[in-house]
Amino acid sequence: MQITRTLGRTGGVWLASLCLAAGLSSVAHAGDTSPAAELARWNQAAGTPGQAARGEAFFNATHGGEWSCASCHGKPPVAPGKHASTGKPIQPLAPAKNPERFTDVAKADKWFKRNCKDVLSRECTAAEKADVMAYLVSLK
Repeated sequence: MQITRTLGRTGGVWLASLCLAAGLSSVAHAGDTSPAAELARWNQAAGTPGQAARGEAFFNATHGGEWSCASCHGKPPVAPGKHASTGKPIQPLAPAKNPERFTDVAKADKWFKRNCKDVLSRECTAAEKADVMAYLVSLK
């Protein structure tokens, strides 16, 4: 391989690593979804369109526990929030205020799962996710 002969063994490994890292970083920032696509995905999974009013009520309710979604994300979630127990800062949840929100399917799924378990002590249903997404997408 010409690169190995020119750069030596470690130089070629370094160059290959650099190219791989550059390729991965551009993929990680590209996004594989959008808030509208996530809303459509959850609407389809629920078999019915999400309703923003229902999503807002769900978002603000404690569901019998200590926390609501709004406990960390704010009411409405258009400004930075902070985690209710750790105080860790949280960027705005509303896609209109934070264009990075709901642009990565894996991240959206991870955080829905984690946060639903924190608030509800279970995973959210597809209908609950559709309602919350409808609410979040409606915020300006």
